Amino acid sequence: MLYREAGDFKTSYRDDAQTFPIRFDRRGYYALLAVAAAVVPFVINDYWANAVFVPFLIYAIAALGLNILTGYCGQVSLGTGGFMAVGAYAMYKLMTAFPEVSVLIHVLLAGGITAAVGVLFGLPSLRIKGFYLAVATLAAQFFLVWLFNKVPWFYNYSASGQITAPERTVLGWYVTGPQTTAATKYLICLGFVFLLAWIARNLTRGTAGRRWMAIRDMDIAAEIIGVNPLTTKLSAFAVSSFFIGVAGALFFSVYLGAAEVGEAFGINKSFLVLFMVIIGGLGSIFGSFAGAAFLVLLPVFLKNVLGGVLGWPTDLAAHIELMIVGALIVGFLIAEPHGLAQLWRLAKEKLRLWPFPH
Repeated sequence: MLYREAGDFKTSYRDDAQTFPIRFDRRGYYALLAVAAAVVPFVINDYWANAVFVPFLIYAIAALGLNILTGYCGQVSLGTGGFMAVGAYAMYKLMTAFPEVSVLIHVLLAGGITAAVGVLFGLPSLRIKGFYLAVATLAAQFFLVWLFNKVPWFYNYSASGQITAPERTVLGWYVTGPQTTAATKYLICLGFVFLLAWIARNLTRGTAGRRWMAIRDMDIAAEIIGVNPLTTKLSAFAVSSFFIGVAGALFFSVYLGAAEVGEAFGINKSFLVLFMVIIGGLGSIFGSFAGAAFLVLLPVFLKNVLGGVLGWPTDLAAHIELMIVGALIVGFLIAEPHGLAQLWRLAKEKLRLWPFPH
């Protein structure tokens, strides 16, 4: 009786086409947003911020970006870690070269620089696709990591080869550096997640999203009906890389504070974000959040339950995590390619038809 549409009438196409057309969903979304913005910052501590909330929000942005490229446009990419590194190093160079500019502007500029690099590496998608495009983006991953390791200019000729975020403030509050509080880190990341999720939702529901999905479903037919594959594929690479660059900038400056490209943005990072998209659901905004939440919470859960409660070795919990993730990827690809997002849709449909679920 809780999840019903009775009496929920639509009087315009705009009302019927909104993101949450059912009043119950809409109220639930507003309540969740209110709790996230007005309650969590006052109860969060350093452990929950660094272990759960901040990495979840940052990975959600990266998963959104990859989902736009792979889930909506059908262009397979294995270079997410490299593009996150571009965002991180662009953020570092901007913060050290222009200390008087707001760090929030630096994050957006770092995303813009990553978008330009993404378009450059997206050019091969005009001639190749599928496995060959995946290999090309994998080559971009290795090339970018090599570049940031071997060219001292990117890390300002530091002897250690590591980049460290200088202290910066927004409205008097430290947002980077050791004096940054857990609540400030969380709120900065939450603000970017809200903005970018809103942009992604509107893009995927608009003309750009329809072009991306047309290319994904059948590129030859899309070109015949007037979809330009050049601008469509490159726009997908640009938007996706912008999101991933913002995630990399936040990951370096707000979350880590200091980073070395091989450890922080290696190939494992690319696979982690890809697994988030696969488990959460390709071609779904909600799936990006669901996949990020699952893969951020799973190691925390296993560590606290197996290591803390049962007293199992920590390395065993890490191996069990790999087994669970691998089994889930195979299971979802075989049984439910649309991931957790589709399971959530089916559960809502059954609730709407209860007590007569089909």
